[in-house]
Amino acid sequence: MSRKTPSRPVWWKNSFFIFGVLLLIVALWGLVQGQEAIRDPGQKRENGLVLMYFGGAVLMVVNGYLTHLQAVQAYEEDGGEMSPTPVKEEA
Repeated sequence: MSRKTPSRPVWWKNSFFIFGVLLLIVALWGLVQGQEAIRDPGQKRENGLVLMYFGGAVLMVVNGYLTHLQAVQAYEEDGGEMSPTPVKEEA
């Protein structure tokens, strides 16, 4: 049975970054329009909702960064080489 070579890790496929950006957009929307614009229906009324979304965005981006570093390390340990640009093989 042949061993499959893992694909080169790229940061934009990491869903933590995607969700972090989405949370940042919601937080900015709440900062501009007010907390009522981002409050869920039936959600308890409390102050600091925008800060909670900002905090969630920061945590998601940090988690994305750490998991990307781990994926790069695992890729390099498996024999892959991370270069700034993908190298095309000549035929």
